[in-house]
Amino acid sequence: MNIFEHVGRYSILMRRTLTKPDKWKIFFRQYRLELEKLGVDSIGIVAIISVFIGAVIVTQTILNTENPILPKYTPGLVARDTILLEFSSSIIALILSGKIGSSIASEIGTMRITEQIDALDIMGVNSANYLILPKIAAMVTMIPCLVTISMFVGVGGGYLVAIGGLISANQYTLGIQYAFVPFYVVYSYVKSFFFAFIIVSVASYYGYYAYGGTLEVGKASTNAVVKSCAVVLFANVILTQIMLV
Repeated sequence: MNIFEHVGRYSILMRRTLTKPDKWKIFFRQYRLELEKLGVDSIGIVAIISVFIGAVIVTQTILNTENPILPKYTPGLVARDTILLEFSSSIIALILSGKIGSSIASEIGTMRITEQIDALDIMGVNSANYLILPKIAAMVTMIPCLVTISMFVGVGGGYLVAIGGLISANQYTLGIQYAFVPFYVVYSYVKSFFFAFIIVSVASYYGYYAYGGTLEVGKASTNAVVKSCAVVLFANVILTQIMLV
């Protein structure tokens, strides 16, 4: 199947998904479940990775910028801008593509091969809307929280390095505050909304069309992770060109 067929089927699936739910009560019930499964359960991995990445960024900056010309607050400045501009949105999105994308593709793919989706369609239920829309809504709702946690924890990880003796904590704090651009935070949030939609919709697409057996579900899960990562990176380039250049 070529790229145009995939784009066409994906567009048709999203048109079926992004419609008014048949029953709002059922939608909100699923929405609450997905908030916990996709968002709350991801807080741990986001926090753990962010604290170590923040520490590594500061350590590497200190060790590779031993130049008397550079101000002492440079590691804090580099850590802040790196975390705000790329890590807390783009890299976290790639990590969530692996965790959430594979889970969604496997879940919906299993429902497809066990004919649960066919049963929903026979009963007159819009299966795409019922299964996918709560996931998209939940992920788009939770992604700002995850990005915010990543920002604070990442900067905190750098601070742990600072108080460990590689750099003065005051100098690190000065670097965090120096020439702060509030738009960088907005930029990170805007990107994360797009990335959240891409991760869930692409994973749902591959799971929804996983016909066959368990082997096809595994392939769908793999394709969901690989393709969602590729689309996220492509979208990152486009959004950066639009918002920063």
